[in-house]
Amino acid sequence: MEGAVQLGIFQFSLIYLLLIIVLVIMKRAKVNQSKLLLVASLRMSVQLVIVGYILQYVFKNPRPLFTIIFLIIMISFSIHRVLKGRKDLNNKFKIAIGSSLTFSGLFVLIFFVTVVVGKSIFNPQYTIPLAGMIIGNAMTGVNIAIKTFMDDINKEKNKINTLLNLGVEPKDILKPFANNALETALIPTMNSMLGMGIIFLPGMMTGQMLSGTLPTTAIMYQIAIMIAICTSVCTTVFLSLNLGYKSLYNNKKQFL
Repeated sequence: MEGAVQLGIFQFSLIYLLLIIVLVIMKRAKVNQSKLLLVASLRMSVQLVIVGYILQYVFKNPRPLFTIIFLIIMISFSIHRVLKGRKDLNNKFKIAIGSSLTFSGLFVLIFFVTVVVGKSIFNPQYTIPLAGMIIGNAMTGVNIAIKTFMDDINKEKNKINTLLNLGVEPKDILKPFANNALETALIPTMNSMLGMGIIFLPGMMTGQMLSGTLPTTAIMYQIAIMIAICTSVCTTVFLSLNLGYKSLYNNKKQFL
């Protein structure tokens, strides 16, 4: 099998022509997000180019310190992304989210790299790309879960107060909201798993095949990473909600 075709600057730049189609459709549909699309595309391109050069250096100089620093940056940014603008969360809830994201992401990552792949966790070639997929999806999942959880609570404030006045335990009131948020957060991942292979070929598998990896090997990696992602999302969301919602009421069973 041939490796991936090396793209020149001119060939690569042609892909941006497709954004014209998106801009035209947005204009016809009166979607006023043209500026956001252009900014997002430019920001994505700049960030990925910078990361590409950094990774090129790290892969050529595989030192444990570089891998550790990269992981710290990934986790820090993912936590920041989840908590950014969430003024409705108290500090204990935020700590629960940050701790859950860190613990779950690292646990699944270490298991995948050291047990499944059989490489050192400090091997940047495996650890950094896999960390991006595992931690990135966990971040998205917990983002969806927290938004769903807090929105549902705000919508059902009267019901919650009624149940509380009837003597129902706060944890029994909040537990169904946490379970619903967990289910909502898992739906995108499970839908991807349902459609994978028949409806679409995932990015990791496609990238490996373009680089010359045998399809059977690429398939095994893709199955493994999807199970890892599902586990990371599930554990991160479960721990975040079940540790976090306990900070919403005090020892006197009063909501804060």
